[in-house]
Amino acid sequence: MSLLDVSIVSVALPSIQRALGTDAAGIQWVVSGYALTFGLALVPAGRLGDAFGRRRLFMLALSGFVLFSALAGAAPSTGWLIAARLFQGLAAGTMAPQNSALIQQLFSGAERGRAFGLFGATVGLSTAVGPVTGGVILALAGEESGWRWIFLVNVPIGVVALVLAFRLLPRGGGSGKRAEIDYVGAALVGAGVLAVMLPLVLAEAGGLSRLWWLFPVGAVLLAAFVAWEYRMTHRGREPLLNIKLLTETSGYGTGAALGMAYFVGFSGIWLVFALFFQAGLGYTPLQSGLVVTSFALGSAASSVIGGRLVERFGRALTVTGLTMVVVGLATTALVIWSAPPSTTGVAVIAPLLVAGIGGGWVISPNTTMTLRWVPVGMAGSAGGALQTGQRIGAAIGTSALPGVFYAVLAVNGRDYRGAAATAVGIAALTVCVALSIGILEWRRSRHRAAGVGAPDPDAPDSGHHHYSDPH
Repeated sequence: MSLLDVSIVSVALPSIQRALGTDAAGIQWVVSGYALTFGLALVPAGRLGDAFGRRRLFMLALSGFVLFSALAGAAPSTGWLIAARLFQGLAAGTMAPQNSALIQQLFSGAERGRAFGLFGATVGLSTAVGPVTGGVILALAGEESGWRWIFLVNVPIGVVALVLAFRLLPRGGGSGKRAEIDYVGAALVGAGVLAVMLPLVLAEAGGLSRLWWLFPVGAVLLAAFVAWEYRMTHRGREPLLNIKLLTETSGYGTGAALGMAYFVGFSGIWLVFALFFQAGLGYTPLQSGLVVTSFALGSAASSVIGGRLVERFGRALTVTGLTMVVVGLATTALVIWSAPPSTTGVAVIAPLLVAGIGGGWVISPNTTMTLRWVPVGMAGSAGGALQTGQRIGAAIGTSALPGVFYAVLAVNGRDYRGAAATAVGIAALTVCVALSIGILEWRRSRHRAAGVGAPDPDAPDSGHHHYSDPH
């Protein structure tokens, strides 16, 4: 639900605008406000879950998500809807890091890989099927009030999830001590992420041109956050994010960088596809969503398989998946550019399926490998930081790639094929960056194993831990 709500709203924006009389700035905040507060909550929420119990925080956040979904669906005005979306994003961002942390806590070895496989399948499927799900809901509920059901559908699902969480999730799971909360660190990382994401999420409303100065401000704030966390760790106090995760935990830093680079291309293409097929080729929202469903199906299926294969192949599986994504997206760009408009929708299904299968071998295996050596006591903050990077990457992609699409259109008039092919081609190049990071980490781990005689950290049960976990 939380990831679906990032993309599902886009197909309902015209209906919302007509129903509430919303201007362009207001409609932008309906989409961007959710993404913004989602990203802001991740790191602090991960640390709070580590300290006070992931089950408790998960259920509290899930309850909030259901409540604010209902308020969004009942919104009588634009201001009400924006406020509900901001709090809905905050609840989603609080819930998200508890997911990966609970997997770290409850599973180990091959079981953990399979659990992350299901988690990755959920991430890939829910991110990719947003447009088609929104199209189906609008088709069933009608254009006039169907947009309300895009939010209200979360209520019954969320209530069922809440009952299951109460019955199935184990109690406890926190550090068991009322640890101090790093308020300075929370303020620094929150302000830094806000400064980086705000121009991106408001890009369509001129955010990049008006707020570009926030990028250097954000860089300074995030550097100050790292320095403060070093200081907290050196003094033996509880930091918001232990910097040892980046400096001493095998594969964490490179895995986080890989995830951010991948999400730039992965998240940015969906709005480009919607613009191209609907505005360029005249597809309905449902038809547009169905065309790209092959990516979602391929990703969901391969994620489950990837969860079983990651214990055997390690980083090699991620490298293979990224290669398939690059090939699939590059082929999709060529098809869009060269195929006749009447057959483009059918012609892109096969290359998007290839890219989707590859994508399923990226998200969940990378999550598994990135968090593999993270102590369970830090799993929430580590998962929150990993997903924060992915949210920033998604914000960059969803602003930059449609920006490229519109820029090409501005130069070449109504050349929708050229605009879409260019944007998807750039997405493929962005995934090449993630592929380069994956290859470097893969070769580095093999070199460490061969050169030092140490166990390969990509291999299962190597026992290659950097520091012990008291939990």
